[in-house]
Amino acid sequence: MTPHIPHPTSHIHVKVCGTTSVTDAVQAAEAGADALGFIFAPISKRLVSVEVARAASLSVGPVVARVGVFLNQGLDEVLRTAERARMSTVQLHGQLSSLYVTEVARYHPVLRVLRPADLLAGADALEQLKLPGVTLMLDAPEPGGGVPLDWEALRPVFPAGAWLAGGLGPQNVAAAVRALNPAGVDAVSRLESSAGIKNHDLVRSFVQAARSALSADGV
Repeated sequence: MTPHIPHPTSHIHVKVCGTTSVTDAVQAAEAGADALGFIFAPISKRLVSVEVARAASLSVGPVVARVGVFLNQGLDEVLRTAERARMSTVQLHGQLSSLYVTEVARYHPVLRVLRPADLLAGADALEQLKLPGVTLMLDAPEPGGGVPLDWEALRPVFPAGAWLAGGLGPQNVAAAVRALNPAGVDAVSRLESSAGIKNHDLVRSFVQAARSALSADGV
C-alpha cells in the first residue's frame, strides 16, 4: 500500500492538527496545508465529533489529506470512525501491537507516532515502521503540549522519510526542518487562539515558514 502522504525530496508536507471546525479546515487548506488532523481520542481537549470531521473532510476535498488521530482505541472503533468521518489516513499513538498496526494499514495509510525515547532505545515499535503503508511520526512525550524536541540530539537517529511534530510553530519550524530534514511537519498548540480554535494568521505563517526552510537550503 502506498501512503496517501508521500515522502518528498523537494517538498515538505505540512499538517495542521487539532482541527475542530469546518471553517478552520477550509482556511488551513486555503493557506496551503497538505493535511488536516482530526483528533478522536476521548481524552483530548481538541476532540472533534465524527459529524464535524466528515463535514470538514467533504469541504476540503480529496487533494488535502484528512488524518484521523487515535490513542489506544479499539480496532473496530478506529476503522469505523475513520470510515464515517471520511479520513484518508490514520495516525496512531500509544502502546500498540504490530498486528494491530498491520490491520489498520490494510485499510488506511498509517502515521505511527513514536517518542524520542523509542528511537534511542531501539524499541520493538520500530519494527512496525517496516510494515507496508506505515510512516513514522516523531512527537513529544506529551503530544499537544507545545514543548519542542531536542532536534540536535535527534540528528543521529532521525530516520529518513519520517515526520516531525512536538512544539512546532511559525517561529521554529524552519530551524527544525533544517536540523532534521523531515518529510513532513505537524503542529497543533502553537497555531491556536485557544484549545481547538485555530489562529488563521499563525496557520498561514506556519505553512510559509516550513516551505521557506527548503527554499533557503536550496532543496
